Amino acid sequence: MKIKSTLLIVLLFCVVQLQAQVTPVKKDTVELKEVVITSNRISVPFSKTSRTINLISSEAILKSASTNVSDLLQNVTGVDVRRRGVDGMQSDLFIRGGNFNQTLLLIDGIKMDDVQTGHHTMNGVLSFDDIERIEVIKGPAARVYGQNAFTGAVNIVSKKVEENTLNVGVNYGSYNNVKVGASVGQKFTDGSVFASVSYQESDGYRYNTDFQNVMAFLKSNFKNYTLTTSFAQRNFGANGFYASPAYVDQYEETQTSLVAFSGDYGSETVKIKPRIYWRRNQDMYLFLRQDPDYYRNLHISNKLGVETNVEISSKLGKTGIGFDASRSFLVSNNLGDHNRTSFTGFVEQRFVLLNETLDITPGVAISSYSDFGTKAFPGIDIGYKVSDVVRIYGDIGYTYRVPTFTEMFYVGPTTIGNPDLEPESALSEEIGIKIKGSNINVNVALFNRKSENLIDWSKDNEEDKWETRNFSEVKTNGIETSVNYNFDLLNFNQNLQIAYTYINDEILDAGVEFTRYSLNSIKHQFNTGFNFQFCSIFTQNISYRYVERTDGESYNVMDARVSANLNNGLQLSFIANNIFNTEYTETNLVPMPKGNVMFGVKYRIY
Repeated sequence: MKIKSTLLIVLLFCVVQLQAQVTPVKKDTVELKEVVITSNRISVPFSKTSRTINLISSEAILKSASTNVSDLLQNVTGVDVRRRGVDGMQSDLFIRGGNFNQTLLLIDGIKMDDVQTGHHTMNGVLSFDDIERIEVIKGPAARVYGQNAFTGAVNIVSKKVEENTLNVGVNYGSYNNVKVGASVGQKFTDGSVFASVSYQESDGYRYNTDFQNVMAFLKSNFKNYTLTTSFAQRNFGANGFYASPAYVDQYEETQTSLVAFSGDYGSETVKIKPRIYWRRNQDMYLFLRQDPDYYRNLHISNKLGVETNVEISSKLGKTGIGFDASRSFLVSNNLGDHNRTSFTGFVEQRFVLLNETLDITPGVAISSYSDFGTKAFPGIDIGYKVSDVVRIYGDIGYTYRVPTFTEMFYVGPTTIGNPDLEPESALSEEIGIKIKGSNINVNVALFNRKSENLIDWSKDNEEDKWETRNFSEVKTNGIETSVNYNFDLLNFNQNLQIAYTYINDEILDAGVEFTRYSLNSIKHQFNTGFNFQFCSIFTQNISYRYVERTDGESYNVMDARVSANLNNGLQLSFIANNIFNTEYTETNLVPMPKGNVMFGVKYRIY
């Protein structure tokens, strides 16, 4: 694929459609209630945000040719999910050239970071039936969420119970991939309950890639209080997943659980949201599945946290104040027993000026760690409404990340940690433009990040062990564009999405021959997705993804979905992934599955 030719087509398409379609929404048009981005403090309608944010609605999720969150996020421009196997069995989440330790995952604003390693970030992601929407926040988000949001954050917003429902579903696909699940939502006078459970198993797409998954989720609302709990267990063969691809007999079992209790008090002027939470992760790894005594790691991490966030509305705008305290514990037969205490305070102020055309939001987060001292992350977001159609914005901020215990203390056959690591830091800038018309939305953003003391696994000679080191300076810059176009055809709404990201990473003083992650980020990423419908029963989706990495490897992948929605609450679906049998890898030379399919039946009982 010629990437320059593709870009030319995209630009020509944008010019033609913008000329024809970008007009303000008519005043007498009835608009749906706008989504409010769920920051833990200052809440802002999506159209008024001054950052690059992608929203994935529950409707878009159900129409996609994906079966899990890892696969779904692959189609978000600027996001790189490096998977090992089918159905997101083991996945690492990257944003804009960062690594998997630099992206924060949240569930309803609850931080799911793990003190052991960022490899566990995606362990506890929810099933599609549990999700209301997904918010992808790009750029430095430490000022808003804390230190792990180095390059961005992904917030999964769980389902809201709008009416009483009971759903059951069965799926079967390639590699004897069987998935069954059920969900129920019940409304009461003063609250609601939503619960779901699912089970999945597969023989695997090659030797020693079989797996079993169990997922359960419960969310209960009563007056001003919310209880959120989740549990995910994954047992899987890890053929070549870690260390060298030659190690085909690896095996892993993970358990991730979350319990959170939160409140919501106040009035239109002052809102107070306290929360306590507990996240637990257990990771058992075998180097030889058939011989557990040969080499076995067992890591158990617990994180206990308490936070309070306050939003104050006044003539000055909105003021956000927050405090977060957490204590993390790790018990490990390899890493040893360690703990870390952190305290973070947040202050930010959103000013709206010039007849609501200009917004300025400065803020700062200050974090103190028991093992790495105190650090401040100041930043500012600025947005200007040029017209009802055009909005320009920019942001700049410092961000910071302390090493995980794996990076510091791990000792294995092919890798060794470094207890003398320094924390990472970076200054990030972004400038962008949003164009919102009646039928088309366009977003273009330029971004730049200058990082110091970045951490990666590296070695000087091919036969050496991988060892963690700091790189003193790395520059990352790029451009991101996306087009979302809606049009009517045959009395049905059709949707076309086109997106492209270019990322350039420059390691100024690597001083080593080999790095595991830094030299393999995405350089070119081109995504398209087309949701179309020609009759009342069937809906179709086709998605295409082109990726070229900095090491020169490139690949094209196409997925498709057909769904039939029947009047009696029955939905039938057929999903085909990698339909042209592309041979490619995303991480550690683990070959991704070739063409595979899944059939699904979902029935809404009421």
